[in-house]
Amino acid sequence: MFHNHFSALAASLIALGVTVFATSPHWAQAAQAKSPTTIDWPHFRFDEKHDGYQRFETTLNRNNVPQLSLLWQADLQGELVYHSSPAVVNGVVYIGEDTGVLWAFPADGCGSDLCTAPLWKSTYLAQIVDSPTVVNGIVYVGSQTSFDSNDGKLNAFAAKGCGHKSECAPLWQGDAGKESILESSPVYANGVIFIGSYGGKLYAFNAEGCGKKLCQPLWTGKMGSTNSTALVYKNVVYIGSNDGHLYAFNAEGCGKKSCNPIWTGDTHGATFDSSPAVANGIVYIGSAHALSAFDASGCGAKTCTALWQAIDDEAFFDASPAIYRGRVYLPWESQINIYDAKGCGKETCGPVAVLFGTGMQDAIASSPTIANGVVYAGRNSGEILAWNADCKGTCDQIWSRLLDDPIVNSSPTVVNGKIYIGGSNHGFSGRLYVLGLAQ
Repeated sequence: MFHNHFSALAASLIALGVTVFATSPHWAQAAQAKSPTTIDWPHFRFDEKHDGYQRFETTLNRNNVPQLSLLWQADLQGELVYHSSPAVVNGVVYIGEDTGVLWAFPADGCGSDLCTAPLWKSTYLAQIVDSPTVVNGIVYVGSQTSFDSNDGKLNAFAAKGCGHKSECAPLWQGDAGKESILESSPVYANGVIFIGSYGGKLYAFNAEGCGKKLCQPLWTGKMGSTNSTALVYKNVVYIGSNDGHLYAFNAEGCGKKSCNPIWTGDTHGATFDSSPAVANGIVYIGSAHALSAFDASGCGAKTCTALWQAIDDEAFFDASPAIYRGRVYLPWESQINIYDAKGCGKETCGPVAVLFGTGMQDAIASSPTIANGVVYAGRNSGEILAWNADCKGTCDQIWSRLLDDPIVNSSPTVVNGKIYIGGSNHGFSGRLYVLGLAQ
């Protein structure tokens, strides 16, 4: 009886396009319910829509979130986790650390309050500030492999490690030349890994490598510098740029080594660390002073105007938008503004609700995650906070937890009744924090 019920539920979810990546069958395990309580979180922003909405959470809810506590933490030894957000796949949690190491720990911890021995870790890669992506048994993460020369790399590791060794070298690397890969995280679609560089290119690499230790890209896209993570939707790659534009490229390239975008859109300022998300054919992206909503199909011209924008030239938007039940959630200074995803019938729209965190005020640069009616985000007051996602008006948090790090801009991974987030131990060593309900 239970098996039949779960199969029917899975079939319904697949029919809705939630559990299986329609453009890439290899992603079937990603964001898919393998059992009623076991979910994988394979990359930044959870699923192929990059909407930050984890649809399968059943353990944590608005009623029990106030009882959350720190279950365990992992010592990552380097200075801090800066922006890198955890991936959780097949019982392993992966996270990058700022001084250049990718770490893999058991997702359930080590039986101690502080875990110091990983399942495996990478060799030194100089700097990792993006989030790992796990697909088909491979972990991909971007880095710059030398602080002096800023030579960027896409790194590919075996997800299970390298046998009895505790430190693993990449299986292969993708060459991004003298261009740093910073917060732009790897994205997989149809056998290709896409990643952006601060030097001003979108890179497309064969996900299987090239049979050598160093691989050249299949093609590159011409754009401005970027910290944005790409979004692939209906065979188009969308990515924000610090030159104040959203870029849209053909995901199959252009038949040349260097490709121009299909179209661009004005985002009213640099997108900085904001990455696009999509819902109902609309692409949403933040910039320094705006939230912009674009028709995913473009406008029939090379340059497109947003369907609507939320604009504030006196204050800053930050992080990537989350989308839930027809509303868009985006951090604005020390709060999270909520907008109607359909806009307001005007070119410029205001928020319909606000999530406000009491206590010491500081920037929210952590991209919000929504799971089972709860919004989670880090704040640079050293906290992680949670709110009711169905807030009407202005709502205070329903829970907050002070961590040991004043900078919490890693985004929460909420999966299987636990919250995974990166930070540091008072800035002296990197930390992976894991919170949940006391056993």
